Amino acid sequence: MGPIILDLTGLELSPEERELIKHPQVGGIIFFQRNFESTSQLENLISQIHLHSNQQLLLTVDQEGGRVQRFQNGFTSLPALGLIGACYDQNPEEAVQLAETHGWLLASELLAVGIDLSFAPVLDLNNNLNQVIGLRALHSNPSIVIKLGSAVIAGMHRAGMCSVGKHFPGHGSVSADTHTHFTVDDRDFQTIEAQDLIPFAQLIPYLDGIMASHIVYNQVDPLPCGFSSYWLQTILRQQLNFAGAIFTDDLSMKAVQHMGTISERVRLALQAGCNGLLVCNCRKDAILALEYLERYPELIKLYNPQHLQKLFPRRTLTLPALQRTDAWLSAVNLLKPLFEH
Repeated sequence: MGPIILDLTGLELSPEERELIKHPQVGGIIFFQRNFESTSQLENLISQIHLHSNQQLLLTVDQEGGRVQRFQNGFTSLPALGLIGACYDQNPEEAVQLAETHGWLLASELLAVGIDLSFAPVLDLNNNLNQVIGLRALHSNPSIVIKLGSAVIAGMHRAGMCSVGKHFPGHGSVSADTHTHFTVDDRDFQTIEAQDLIPFAQLIPYLDGIMASHIVYNQVDPLPCGFSSYWLQTILRQQLNFAGAIFTDDLSMKAVQHMGTISERVRLALQAGCNGLLVCNCRKDAILALEYLERYPELIKLYNPQHLQKLFPRRTLTLPALQRTDAWLSAVNLLKPLFEH
């Protein structure tokens, strides 16, 4: 099981993809909206992946709720986490219950169709600076993010799915979009530690994975976080004692293209200690990354496949069976007022 997590172009595997997913350095697939038409089509695509891959691949998606929900038709429309945060200001106890239910419902429905992992929850602070984060974040107050984030994680765990907190050490205090821009956060470490880092630090015992941001925190390290051994080893592994999987954000994004070719980005991410490397929305980059790892097998020695292997879930009900349970019906009814927001 390798470190590269690839995307797919459409609703079924192309001949090229049938060969690509056999590569020993492919460890997983990330699905996007373009890969989804219906639950039956998705289940068929997943069956094709299992049929053509030589190993068990980690099947992942960004299914956060709100505007970041890749699978819609046949799935419950999940509210943005920020709406639950707004509820907290009025009724904290109810909001914690909503957050736990949200995590359970999100995970249960994905597991029912054969998806292993959602990159959730977002633990960034909503400082009203970043439109890309916005209502994806639970709240602006770190202590409220901790309370609600822990509830989302508990719900995901109750369903049988692991959790991945993002975007370490915090994406909510910059205005730029890392998908399209090189992004710098000018604050010093003490300021970040006293604000954005708090939810990650407090929730470390409950998180199974963490996704590093592509932001350069230039008062701390000149490298983007996902390429920084200071952030990932000194802070995350050593100071915060995180033992789970570390994911990069998409290595094809504009924010990290200044770091060199895709091969150089792969090398830096592995050397910094990343376990799952997302290479999305650029097939040429994905092929070059795999070819690079073939040429430099010593880099793979930096990679421990157990970090990703620990993220596979317990299997659960099929989606129709899940949707007949009282637990599913009560979860949908509890969250329904937020769906209609």
